[in-house]
Amino acid sequence: MGSLEHLVECDKTEYANVNWDELGFALTKTDCMFVMNWCKDGENFSEGVLTRFGNIELCPSSGILNYGQGLFEGLKAYRKEDERILLFRPEENALRMQMGADRMCMPSPTVEQFLDAVKKTVLANKRWVPPHGRGALYVRPLLMGTSPNLGVKPASEYTFLVYASPVGNYHKGPNLNLVVEDKTHRATPGGTGGVKAVTNYSPVYKALTEAKAKGFTDVLFLDALTGRYIEEGSACNVFVLKENVISTPPAHGTILPGITRKSIIEIALTFGYQVEERAVPIEEVLDAEEVFCTGTAMVVRSVASITYQGKRIEYKMGEGTVAQKLYATLTGIQTGLIEDKMGWTVSID
Repeated sequence: MGSLEHLVECDKTEYANVNWDELGFALTKTDCMFVMNWCKDGENFSEGVLTRFGNIELCPSSGILNYGQGLFEGLKAYRKEDERILLFRPEENALRMQMGADRMCMPSPTVEQFLDAVKKTVLANKRWVPPHGRGALYVRPLLMGTSPNLGVKPASEYTFLVYASPVGNYHKGPNLNLVVEDKTHRATPGGTGGVKAVTNYSPVYKALTEAKAKGFTDVLFLDALTGRYIEEGSACNVFVLKENVISTPPAHGTILPGITRKSIIEIALTFGYQVEERAVPIEEVLDAEEVFCTGTAMVVRSVASITYQGKRIEYKMGEGTVAQKLYATLTGIQTGLIEDKMGWTVSID
C-alpha cells in the first residue's frame, strides 16, 4: 500500500493547483489516504496510518474481489468563509457503516476510530478542500474483506481505508430528468438495499446507461414486489410534495437511510411541513407539485420531469420552490453561513 511514513502537512492558506470552477464529480488524486487493518487473531482494528494516496495490493482471491464483501460511505468537508473546515454529521456515517458491517458479516471501526480516520484524512488533504462556496472535499471511507477466499465465507482479514477528492456538482446540466424503470429493480426485500454494500451499485448500470442514452439524467426505480411504489434513484433518495405534505419512501430494508434524507426531513419539520415516510404510489408522484432528490453527492436537486410508460410529467422548478428553500438551509448549515442549531457540524481545525 506504499510508504506509511509520509504525511503531507499543509499551510492554512495553501490551495492545490485546481480550477475550482470546473470541478465535476470525478476523482482528483489528492495527497494522502488513511489505512487501518483487522485480522481474526486480534479483537480490534490496528491503530491506522496515513500514507500517500496510491494503488493498493489485493490477492486475486480476496473477499472484496470475488464475493463483493465490502461497504463504502460518503461524506463531505466544507470550507467556511473564515477558512475553517466543517464536517457534516460524520457520526451518522460511522453508525451506518456499523449497521452495514453487521449485515455483511464484517468487523467495523468504532465511531471514534471512524471519526479519527476521517478527520486525519481531511487535514492531510487540507489544501484540496475547495474555497468557500466552490465545492467540497468528498470523503470516501471503504471497508473491505481482503484475505484470500476461494470458498464462500466471510474474510478473515479486513481493511478500512479513507481517501478524498474535491468535487463539484454530481449531475451536469441545470435539469434533472428521470425515467421510471419498471423492468429492472435496484433492491429486493431481505437483500442489502438498506446498507451501502458495494454490490448494490453496479446492477443499476445497465438501466442507467440505457436511460442516459435516451437523454435522461437518472432512473427512478420501483419496488420489486408490486412494481407500484417508488423507491430510489440510482444513488439518491426521492421526495414528493403535494400542498403542505412531503412524502418519501420509508428507509426499511430496500431503501438506503440517507443522511441528507434524514437531515432534510428534520429541516422540513422545523418549517412546518407535514412529512410522511410511507409507500408512495407512482400515480401519486405523477400528480405531485414538486419532486426532488437528496444525497451526499447531489445534496438537494429539484426534478424537472419524470417519464413513465412514455408519458412525461413536468414539475415546479427554480426560485420559490420548497426544494430550493431546503437546499439553501441545508447548505447554509454545512458551510457555516447559517447557525447550526441542530448540532450537526464538526469543526476539525
